[in-house]
Amino acid sequence: MTTRKTPRRRREGETVMDDIDRAIVDRLALDGRLPYSKLGVEVGLSEAATRQRVQRLIDKGYMQIVAVTDPLVTRGSVMALVGLRVQGDSREVAKKISELHESIYVVATSGSFDVIAEIVGKTHEDLLAVLNDHVRQIPGVISTETFVYLDLFKHTFVYET
Repeated sequence: MTTRKTPRRRREGETVMDDIDRAIVDRLALDGRLPYSKLGVEVGLSEAATRQRVQRLIDKGYMQIVAVTDPLVTRGSVMALVGLRVQGDSREVAKKISELHESIYVVATSGSFDVIAEIVGKTHEDLLAVLNDHVRQIPGVISTETFVYLDLFKHTFVYET
C-alpha cells in the first residue's frame, strides 16, 4: 500500500497540464483500465503517444492509477472521522496515526483540530479499542472528538482537472 506524505505541489517554472493531459486524466478517472488504443482515439493521439503521456503524468506525480475499494466492505462496518487536538508537533501524531491499520485517511489541519483521521473498524467495540488503546495513547494527543458515520451519501475520487 502506498501513502503520500504530502500532496504534490507544482514547482515554479514547471510545465502545467495541457488540455490533452486533462482529457487523459478525466477519462482514466472514470475507467482506469481503459486501453491505450481507445484512450488515444478519445483524446486524439496515437496509442504510443498516449502511453507516453500517461507515463509522464504518473512520473510527474499528477496522477496515480489505483484500485479504489469501499472500506466499509473491505475493512469493517463502522467508520468515523476523528478530530485530534495536539500539543507539540502535530506531524509526529499524524505519522503515528498513519501507521495504524485502521486509519485510512490522515491530514494535518488548521482550525479546531490539529489532525483529522478517518478510522474504520469491524464493530463499535473495535473502534473504541483503536481510540482508547492506540490513538489516545499517542504522546501529544490532548483530546479527540469522534464523529461516527451513520450513512455515506457520497464517496468519490473523480475530480475535474
